[in-house]
Amino acid sequence: MGLQKQKGVALWRQISDRIRANIAAGLYDASGKLPAEKLLAEEFSVNRHTVRAALAALAEEGIVRAVQGVGTIIERRDKFDFPIALRTRLTEGIGAQAREVEGLLLASAVEAASSETARRLGLEPGAEVIRLDGIRKADGRPVSRSTMWFPADRFAGIDRAFAQTGSITQALAACGIDDYLRDLTEISATHAEPDDVVELRLTPGAIVLVTRAVNTDLQGRPIQYAMTRFPADRVQFTVRS
Repeated sequence: MGLQKQKGVALWRQISDRIRANIAAGLYDASGKLPAEKLLAEEFSVNRHTVRAALAALAEEGIVRAVQGVGTIIERRDKFDFPIALRTRLTEGIGAQAREVEGLLLASAVEAASSETARRLGLEPGAEVIRLDGIRKADGRPVSRSTMWFPADRFAGIDRAFAQTGSITQALAACGIDDYLRDLTEISATHAEPDDVVELRLTPGAIVLVTRAVNTDLQGRPIQYAMTRFPADRVQFTVRS
């Protein structure tokens, strides 16, 4: 499928998206590097300057690296496989695949639940909830950016617990929830937003996977609603029964 010059998306961004998808599909794995700039320019019917802009964007994401005298080498590591199951735990799910997994609290607040958040948590619209904004890293690479909401009457102090432990599971345990279940996970995909570009170290136009998830206690009462954004080139999902 050709590039859409009237689409309103810069050509270099469309090319970087296409190359990123080709890398994910393993189309260049035999050589371990991308075709020469001249060949890419011919493939996409653009000039080499546009190709260089696309490759520079991919290099910023750590997907490729230019090596003098060799060409553009594919750098991206294999994707982290994140299992979604009855008991979904991001740290445990990715932990075995990384040397180090850390969670960082970016911001927290007590706010009135929106109609969407209230519906997900089984609350009245406007009820107080605690919002946490956090980021997860695996081996120093950002793998997710989350906004999470918890009923305020049950989870006072969860912001401090998460800031100290970097783990939602441990933070919930500090609030008296020793075990919890995944009730719902919705998955979609979209282009990176400005905050994704900054926090997940992406370039404009990169693809992110978005999950909207609800966790419940063992009695089936919702305890957490979360919207999480994952870099599509770093994370894939496996749904387990």
